[in-house]
Amino acid sequence: MQASIIIADDHPLILKGLTDFLVEKQYNLTGSAANGKEAFEMIQSQRPDIAILDIQMPYLTGLEIAQKCQDLNLTTKIVLITFEKDESIYAQAKTLEIYGYVLKEFALEEIENCIAAVLKGRAYFSPELIEYLEIDEAPKELTTLTPTEKEVLRLIAKNKTAKEIGNILFTSSRTVEKHKSHIIKKLNLESKAGSLALYAKENESYLIKNT
Repeated sequence: MQASIIIADDHPLILKGLTDFLVEKQYNLTGSAANGKEAFEMIQSQRPDIAILDIQMPYLTGLEIAQKCQDLNLTTKIVLITFEKDESIYAQAKTLEIYGYVLKEFALEEIENCIAAVLKGRAYFSPELIEYLEIDEAPKELTTLTPTEKEVLRLIAKNKTAKEIGNILFTSSRTVEKHKSHIIKKLNLESKAGSLALYAKENESYLIKNT
């Protein structure tokens, strides 16, 4: 069954543009609202999977709606759309565990990627926003790794073989292969050759040597 979505924006043109786009792409759009009060009432009555909300709206802002949803343990995943490139709003969005933060000027280009990420349980923040705020955060999934697994990943980033990693960690190459298998599962990577090495290279700066 397709995920249900509602959208809310007090700018009629943006609301119409997003509505038309989602309908054209055949998303299950179950409602739209022109202010925060309407949007929150819709979330309470419909319990949609995703609510795409403007941050600045009359009666209730997108952030205030997110806070209410969190207080009431509502499972609707909140995506914010905004022109704001503001670090304090970004920090608040992270605190409220908001799933998406899309800049309006890129909304039509990015909203599909955002929805796809959210449906997989991953947060999506506009790359332009991250770049503008110069935010450099380690991927969340790295926190699921044990210190040994992180060390194995760090050594993979240094192009070490399983045998070389085994020698460094005083263990067998077979044990290293087991670690690699666990890492692939935890990071939800494709099991094809090279995917682990590529991930390790891309995230090497977050893999600090264990002391």
